[in-house]
Amino acid sequence: MAEKTIMLVCAAGMSTSLLVSKMQKAAEAEGVDAEIFATAASDADNKLAEKNPDILMLGPQVRYLEGNFKEKLDIPVEVINMQDYGMMNGEKVLKEALTSMGV
Repeated sequence: MAEKTIMLVCAAGMSTSLLVSKMQKAAEAEGVDAEIFATAASDADNKLAEKNPDILMLGPQVRYLEGNFKEKLDIPVEVINMQDYGMMNGEKVLKEALTSMGV
């Protein structure tokens, strides 16, 4: 089992799949044991219950969900920087996630 679980949420769960693979490569390069996965906003509650992530990261297109998730979760909820998301900068998004988790 991974030491940290990072959940990314976007509108359909597809645009973040490329970001997930870039984040996983960055994690491997830095020796970080992490399970990173993406899901659609419509399935987020099911995945939260199933996977119990350490952090929830929202794609910029679903940033409007931030308050809702922050109210009901005891884990960090962050919106991915729009520029990092657009550039698919897995290294920076991973660093942001780890920093938010206090790692």
